[in-house]
Amino acid sequence: MGRMIVPQPPANPASPTTVRKAVVPAAGLGTRFLPATKATPKEMLPVVDKPAIQYVVEEAAAAGLDDVLMVTGRHKRAIEDHFDHALELEQALAAKGDTVRLDAVRDTARLADIHHIRQGEPLGLGHAVLCARQHVGNQPFAVLLGDDLIDPRETLLSRMLEVRDRYAGSVVALMEVDPAQTHLYGCAAVEPMDGGDVVRVTGLVEKPAPGTAPSRYAVIGRYVLEPAVFDVLERTPPGRGGEIQLTDALQELAAGGTVHGVVFSGLRYDTGDKADYLRTVVRLACARPDLGPEFTRWLKEFVADLPATAEPQGHPRPVRGGTAGAPPTSGQTVADAPVHPFSPGDVA
Repeated sequence: MGRMIVPQPPANPASPTTVRKAVVPAAGLGTRFLPATKATPKEMLPVVDKPAIQYVVEEAAAAGLDDVLMVTGRHKRAIEDHFDHALELEQALAAKGDTVRLDAVRDTARLADIHHIRQGEPLGLGHAVLCARQHVGNQPFAVLLGDDLIDPRETLLSRMLEVRDRYAGSVVALMEVDPAQTHLYGCAAVEPMDGGDVVRVTGLVEKPAPGTAPSRYAVIGRYVLEPAVFDVLERTPPGRGGEIQLTDALQELAAGGTVHGVVFSGLRYDTGDKADYLRTVVRLACARPDLGPEFTRWLKEFVADLPATAEPQGHPRPVRGGTAGAPPTSGQTVADAPVHPFSPGDVA
């Protein structure tokens, strides 16, 4: 058995500064979706009738983050245009009296106070976050990855902000994955706290070699960070893949006891993965009151007519798309905690 962790109040009161700023790294090349992303940013691929990155900005705005910085790269101008006013289009829709589509077009420019900066060189997620230093200043901020979607019905980010208010420091989102898939993620070593969804993060490893992960808890694309992370990133050398890894910087902060994790067991989609992108479109379309009933009926008929074929061998199903399980209770180590089967295709 692991040693007992006695819940204690935080040693230092949480910072009174309210988190208002969000950083959305969106400079990746999207090579997994070529040739579709040759001229179109991967973050602009449509999920039903909105680009993926709009869901991310809507999530930030819903959590009260009204200042959003997009960290983009060359050939990402479409992202800037999407969150700007389109005067000619708005005028054409207004002239037709199409108020529904007019509101939809205008709403993207009203979601938040949106800013843009270019990363310049693709030097990794840590470098992308470091590009936000001047804009963020000496304030806590959130980071939301541009192709990592949390279902709009979930409240993960708001929960992370609550945890940050209680414990101060930085907060990362964690999900439990199958041990065979931990090498695809940054993984956290954790200690249980009070038996709820919050754990103390004691270490982080970026994409550990198979069989070496410190736990089954993978870091997903939501972070609430203290500005101290910038000083750490400044001196963080390139790590895995020759890139500056945010995970490596958080490892240093975790060693100081200032990083907590929220274990998420809701709906999460990786729109940077082809199979999960398709699942995302289907699931969100089925949830739409204007599309769901008709689309679901068609989908059932379509699936019923499919020939029965075995799943191809030698190609494990992707582990992105959702989570199952909960953090270990007090008195348990991660190794003691019960194993929950993880099925990324069955997250609804």
